[in-house]
Amino acid sequence: MSNILCIETASTNCSVALGVNGKVVAVKEDYDQGYSHAERLHLFINDILKDNNLELSNLDAIAISKGPGSYTGLRIGVSAAKGLCFSLNIPLISVPTLTALAYQVNTLETKGEFVIPMLDARRMEVYTAVFDASGKQLEDTSAKILDDTSYSEYLEKGKVYFIGSGVDKFKAICQHENALFIDNKMPSAKEMVAIASAKNKISDHEDVAYFEPYYLKDFMAG
Repeated sequence: MSNILCIETASTNCSVALGVNGKVVAVKEDYDQGYSHAERLHLFINDILKDNNLELSNLDAIAISKGPGSYTGLRIGVSAAKGLCFSLNIPLISVPTLTALAYQVNTLETKGEFVIPMLDARRMEVYTAVFDASGKQLEDTSAKILDDTSYSEYLEKGKVYFIGSGVDKFKAICQHENALFIDNKMPSAKEMVAIASAKNKISDHEDVAYFEPYYLKDFMAG
């Protein structure tokens, strides 16, 4: 049996999930509009373990959402994950935040469709990537400034699903008939479970001592 604790703190959603043999068995998360990670994260971890009659020593790996996203949120999540891995001597698994967000869109039964996750950045900018319907990443993660012609090459080919905290920005300027906007969705630890399990099976682990979040852009104080 493989128990993997998944931690997502890249956005305002503080989210923890427990995966057993690649299946989600428990989730605790808080979609607070503020950042409550420092106060909630360890409480959520303790609650999930207690509710499932597990101890920290029963965990086989920790998975962390690696970014991009909130600088502070990522630091809190990664610090907690690395601390647990050090103390328990178990592997650390990183999951790209946008990959897990894209997994929330189920387009596997369709043809010629795309999924574009978006995390809100500054002004008209988003952190984004492009995936096809099978989950294959077609464009590298980047910081993109949106305009009314963004993603036209994909919109002309078929239906495109946009998901994440940056959706409202693009929804306001994109009128294309093939654009489908999925509102009120944030990255969640639930979608990390399957990805983390697959990576764990092939020992795709991080160096706990040297792993750092993927910030994408340098931190700028507000």
